[in-house]
Amino acid sequence: MPRRKIVRSVPQTSSVIDMKTGMPVSPPSIPVICERIRYFRELAGIEQKELGKKIGISPNTISNWETGRSRPDINLIPAICGALQVSLSELFGIEDPEEGKSRLAPREQGLLDRYNRLRPGNKAVVDSMIDTMLGVQEAEDKPEIGRLLFYRKALSAGKGDPTEIEGRGMPIFLYMDRFRNTAGSGISRRADCVFVVNGDSMEPRFHSGDMVLVERIPDAPHLDAGEIGAFIMGNETYIKEYSEEGLISLNPRYPLMRFEDEADVYLIGRVLGKLDPECIATAKDIDMYRMIHEPDPSLQAGGRDDGEVVCREFIDRYLW
Repeated sequence: MPRRKIVRSVPQTSSVIDMKTGMPVSPPSIPVICERIRYFRELAGIEQKELGKKIGISPNTISNWETGRSRPDINLIPAICGALQVSLSELFGIEDPEEGKSRLAPREQGLLDRYNRLRPGNKAVVDSMIDTMLGVQEAEDKPEIGRLLFYRKALSAGKGDPTEIEGRGMPIFLYMDRFRNTAGSGISRRADCVFVVNGDSMEPRFHSGDMVLVERIPDAPHLDAGEIGAFIMGNETYIKEYSEEGLISLNPRYPLMRFEDEADVYLIGRVLGKLDPECIATAKDIDMYRMIHEPDPSLQAGGRDDGEVVCREFIDRYLW
């Protein structure tokens, strides 16, 4: 009977390379790696079943590793590190030469060292200064903001309200880039104030609730025929189209308001167009803007409830 040739398998030697040091890492003794797998698994708050599912093995195999009855195959080490979210050095208990080494630039480390030498009270001063400077920096990065005047008195596009126009409007703050894009650069330069339309006599061009941009004409009150203006007639305010005979409503249901039939007529200004509500700045952005340009807390949009400053939130309440 011929003798059978017995071939014994020889375990392949393999090594793990530490990606940080570039040096080969020999697998530690079974108890060490077993203890560390169990430690990091419990630290991650996962069960043996969940860890086994992550790396594609049974929970019993995990149990055998952790009790020292077997050890993980070297090919599974990267998957174990990924599942436990640890580095190769951490899993094998190897000291990382980069650990504890400062990643700050020398100047940054010097500033931190000097800060740590300060007394608590002085640290609080530095913290406050940093907060202030960050606030200033954030404000400078905000969109450009400008202002017009807003008048609570509505321009009647129907039956007027018996009142005189206010002599002093409230500041309304606008995002200037958006304002120029929607209204046009020419209109944005000429507009002085904002009124709200009340009524339907100027439909379909102007609707009740629209905000209109007005160019004040205090010195030479003059409009050409066909232009839209804001007027005071008698004791009422109107938005109408100007003609030599009187004031015209665009809605044909309303008759011509003849000058000879009415009391004195005063021109508030030329209506340039409508203001897009999205151009109005929010209270937060206004406060940031005024902190830099008008550092008076009593004038900030969030600091008063009397409508002194017109912001997006004020308009939302006022119109709707």
